[in-house]
Amino acid sequence: MRLSGRDENHIVDVKSYLEAQGMFWTPDSPTPEFTSTLSLDLSDVDPALAGPKRPQDRVNLSSMKSHWRESLNAELGHQGHGVNPAENSRTIEVTAPDDSKFELGHGDVVIAAITSCTNTSNPSVMIAAGLLARNAKSRGLKVKPWVKPSLAPGSRVVTEYYDAAELSEDLSDMGFNVVGYGCTTCIGNSGPLDDHIESGIDEGELIVGSVISGNRNFEGRVHQKVKANYLASPPLVVAYALAGTLDIDFDVEPIGMDSNGSPVMLSEIWPSDAEIRASVESSISPEMFRERYADVMQEPRWDSIESNPSPLYPWADESTYVRLPSFFEGIEPHPAPIVPVKGAHVLLKLGDSVTTDHISPAGAFPKSGPAGQYLVSNGVEPRDFNSFGSRRGNHEVMMRGTFANVRIRNEVAPGTEGGFTTHFPSGEVTSVFDASMKYQEEGVPLVVLAGSQYGTGSSRDWAAKGTLLLGIKAVIATSFERIHRSNLVGMGVLPLTFKDGESAETLGLDGSETFDIPASADLIPLSSIQVTANKSDGTTIVFDAVVRLDTPVEVEYYRNGGILQTVLRNLAST
Repeated sequence: MRLSGRDENHIVDVKSYLEAQGMFWTPDSPTPEFTSTLSLDLSDVDPALAGPKRPQDRVNLSSMKSHWRESLNAELGHQGHGVNPAENSRTIEVTAPDDSKFELGHGDVVIAAITSCTNTSNPSVMIAAGLLARNAKSRGLKVKPWVKPSLAPGSRVVTEYYDAAELSEDLSDMGFNVVGYGCTTCIGNSGPLDDHIESGIDEGELIVGSVISGNRNFEGRVHQKVKANYLASPPLVVAYALAGTLDIDFDVEPIGMDSNGSPVMLSEIWPSDAEIRASVESSISPEMFRERYADVMQEPRWDSIESNPSPLYPWADESTYVRLPSFFEGIEPHPAPIVPVKGAHVLLKLGDSVTTDHISPAGAFPKSGPAGQYLVSNGVEPRDFNSFGSRRGNHEVMMRGTFANVRIRNEVAPGTEGGFTTHFPSGEVTSVFDASMKYQEEGVPLVVLAGSQYGTGSSRDWAAKGTLLLGIKAVIATSFERIHRSNLVGMGVLPLTFKDGESAETLGLDGSETFDIPASADLIPLSSIQVTANKSDGTTIVFDAVVRLDTPVEVEYYRNGGILQTVLRNLAST
């Protein structure tokens, strides 16, 4: 067996390779001959970012400037911000606390974060970021005053090898100080922007940006006031912090001016492969990781927390972090029969690519929303709100945050952005949570209408749990992301898809209708059922929908009201 590299000089004898690796080999083993050639020309690889609103939207670094300018004026959507071209050059004069002034405009980068547990685990790119900061410092470059830089490695080892490479001070001088170890900007824990920056964004209605080395940039996730969010490598985060804007072509425009007033190109300060390799080899060793993680399971501060052994968790009614969930209240030994959904109102009508971050945001939340008001009413100060992700053990907070993303656009609440809807019986436009509570008091079931790729993103469990707690019985979408569809089934919410070629728009559904869904005890996986939409003028729209209970097991989950109810009943019967 032989493998060939780019030419015959790179032929590798697999038998010798296996033996060198200590792998099993016998003289009698057959040795079929085959040749496989793999060629990769690194000059063809173009560095890239992803954004401005989804991690799957790749943008070549060489195209970033043109991409940014097109997206600024493109129709509001996944790739567009909907700004009138006449407003492109609008700026706002901002005064900092030290009385210095500067202009803030569209495309200015206000957050630059080296973060995430994955990207910061690659020493090569982390060292590259540190070397870039060193090289920039040596030329007299500084991060722009409107940029909030931060460094949040996934491991303390990063700090140790930065110290060993003598790069910590260089990064700190550029504003990249360690703010913690773990999830920060990638999950919305970037903290607030300075008041004068937030005021400038609001006053100018500016589309400002972030560049982070994280994994997620869904709408509203990084920061509620930052609408253009890009994922990049750690050294590119430093580069954009120095430039201070998305509106730059690094190939032809200087990243800044040196201490003599001369232009500096990014290529002049970008570390070479040899520099990076030498720094990695001299500053990082396996012993660093062994020593750091030798006692990873030992933490005196955790161990000092008082606890009382108990077969049952002692729920504290006053806790705003962990509360007894309501999912199993009133559970009976046997499930009730599946019954049709009748007269269901639409709580939300949504477009394509609605993510789990739209459904269940993970980051910070305002005090004016239902979740914030709940915490205030329970004596929590806004500065202590923390994030939705940190309060996921409190269903009261999480259901109030469901569909409360500041960027979600609900078509049955036209002219609004955020977690609003119309309570159709009264005609009142109110929060999704408040409308849901009214509908549930009135005994009215609810549905969601959605487009394609509904539920893409982080597959967060609360996107399905919150949906259930809001009284939503079914989601009718053009298509589902596979994990979120499964999570809906696991919470007892019925996922339905329109027939191929059909959608809410093609059927003429505007969300004001009530829906009758003939779910019944004899539901069959992937079967077709006839749904009736009743308009206020007495007319009806009847259409076929596919039951996205894909297996008999999923039908059983749905029949029991969810996967946990199924498990509990099975345990009780044994």
